Amino acid sequence: MPHVIVKLWPGKSEQQKKQLAEVITKDVAGTVKELVQQGKVKHFGLSEAGAETIRRAHAVLPVTALQSEYSLWWREPEAEILPTLEELGIGFVPFSPLGKGFLTGAINANTKFASDDFRNNVPRFSAENRKANQVLADMIKRFADQKKATPAQIALAWLLAQKSWIVPIPGTTQLHRLQENIGAVSVQLTPEDLRELESAASKITVQGARYPEHLQKLVGR
Repeated sequence: MPHVIVKLWPGKSEQQKKQLAEVITKDVAGTVKELVQQGKVKHFGLSEAGAETIRRAHAVLPVTALQSEYSLWWREPEAEILPTLEELGIGFVPFSPLGKGFLTGAINANTKFASDDFRNNVPRFSAENRKANQVLADMIKRFADQKKATPAQIALAWLLAQKSWIVPIPGTTQLHRLQENIGAVSVQLTPEDLRELESAASKITVQGARYPEHLQKLVGR
């Protein structure tokens, strides 16, 4: 049985965003509700939706999960999204939980991306910002060494430890990376570990926007 995930591409103005939220509520959520009643769809999810849109859609048809970016270097969801999801009982599947590869420690200021790599257009991945953000990757690496784990496993284990209803979705095309990522579930972070990570991360200001300006305006907040 299929699952439906709605990805939002709202306009630039607050009025357009409000109109989009209304469309999601009246049209999309309503249509999916009919499909659920017909037995053609099992679950309904949203991607990159703001708190208002989530509430509107959930009032029409229970939202099973939200997909949005969340990691040790992008924590905006903590302000409004996570409290909303917890209140409504909605699951969260963070994409780019490894910071598009940066948190693994495999990328630095000297890394050269392929000409068609999306990161070439991401401000956070400029050589200057990669150099400035190296302090975060180094901090995770030091912590990983202490725990006899990899930086990727620490980044994923941190996410898994935030809430029981958070399930990160790292992407890879390599089997050994998949196996490494799966190993994160075996990394046990104690309350003291989490406090140490939080304390260290709070002292670091990540440089660079996560999207170019023209793309950031398309994200539903």
